[in-house]
Amino acid sequence: QVQLVESGGGLVQPGGSLRLSCAASGSIFRLLVMGWYRQAPGKQRELVARISNYGGSTNYADSVKGRFTISRDNANNTGYLQMTSLKPEDTAVYYCTLGAANNYWGQGTQVTVSS
Repeated sequence: QVQLVESGGGLVQPGGSLRLSCAASGSIFRLLVMGWYRQAPGKQRELVARISNYGGSTNYADSVKGRFTISRDNANNTGYLQMTSLKPEDTAVYYCTLGAANNYWGQGTQVTVSS
């Protein structure tokens, strides 16, 4: 069983930056696609970014392109989401996932962008 633990969320001013981390247990992290999703209050959960198992391919939601960067460190079973130029509309709970079918989910970390 894979467990995912997100960290790095918090309160940040508009225009600021945060880096989210996703620590995975087990030995299959490097074999699986990793993703970041978010859910804002009253809205549906949406895909933010995904990265292939060895990091050679990434894709992003249009709303975060050019501002967010997804990456992973397979040697340390950890994934990242670097977020810059944050906007109030980026406020949400952010979740990391593993697997092409999002088989595994973390518990989420809150990101609040506000002045």
